Amino acid sequence: MHPICYPLSPRNNWYPDLEELRNRVKCNPAVSGILVINPDNPTGAVYPVSVLKEIVAIAEEFNLFIIADEIYQNIVYSGNETKPLAAVIGEVPGIPMKGISKEFPWPGSRYGWIEVYNSQKDPQFAKYVESIVNAKMVEVCSTTLPQKAIPQILSHPGYESFLYGRRRRYEHFSEIAFNTLKKVDGIITNQTNGAFYVTVVFEKDRLKQQQYLKIPDKDVQNLVEELCAEPDMAPDKRFVYYLIGAAGICVVPLSSFNTNLQGFRFTLLEQSELKFRKTTEILAASIKEYLESVPTGISLPGRHHLEPVGGWGSKRSFR
Repeated sequence: MHPICYPLSPRNNWYPDLEELRNRVKCNPAVSGILVINPDNPTGAVYPVSVLKEIVAIAEEFNLFIIADEIYQNIVYSGNETKPLAAVIGEVPGIPMKGISKEFPWPGSRYGWIEVYNSQKDPQFAKYVESIVNAKMVEVCSTTLPQKAIPQILSHPGYESFLYGRRRRYEHFSEIAFNTLKKVDGIITNQTNGAFYVTVVFEKDRLKQQQYLKIPDKDVQNLVEELCAEPDMAPDKRFVYYLIGAAGICVVPLSSFNTNLQGFRFTLLEQSELKFRKTTEILAASIKEYLESVPTGISLPGRHHLEPVGGWGSKRSFR
């Protein structure tokens, strides 16, 4: 069964379209819960408290529960503020998902947990939570080390300054990326306010069939063209292949995130500011070159024909 998704708006800081969310819940009575990712992956959006309260109000009106992915809760910057689900949930049943894997520079420590709110309010929700707990009980992977380490790390007097330093660096790199990419015609980008991702969306109909980037290495060019000959390939995935072949920059196509929007996501994790600046400059130039590679109405022989995908994307709801 496929989830019913609700749209996030790239022209409004990637905030959810609350009216559309309410309509989709109303028109799909089988929906039992709403999924919220705050701060968001892949967009880097941070939802204001007013938005979270509206989502809780919709859940309460239609007798739904809420699942909130809060793995990036402590990575918020640029003067933005949000609240965890606990602060706005009221009497609505909910499950926030938390963890350390995004805060700690500890490879392999993908340790997480859930909290449960208001399970006594709904017997079906209580059974759902019980089924989750029972399923986890049969796992044999021990998390003893992180469980013992987490209290020591979180209570360390240097932990808050460590987080502050990370947030400041992400904020600075986000500004670099935004100020570079906002000058490029044909794309929509927002300054990241949380997590460590930047999402770029191609404006509707700007991706055309047979666009390309010049690839110096003939073997790489042949491989990219072979990959791009795949039937029904999403236009943004085609761009991603050409980008890595021509510029050596690896990004993730946005269409892989259950959306009709065409674009890509990259991270702010590079440690070197000089390298990050250079990479975003090359990225901006590559986007411009790609969009201008085939003038309107021109068809190049030998290159794969692919119709652009139109429409605005959607995501985020739990069934």
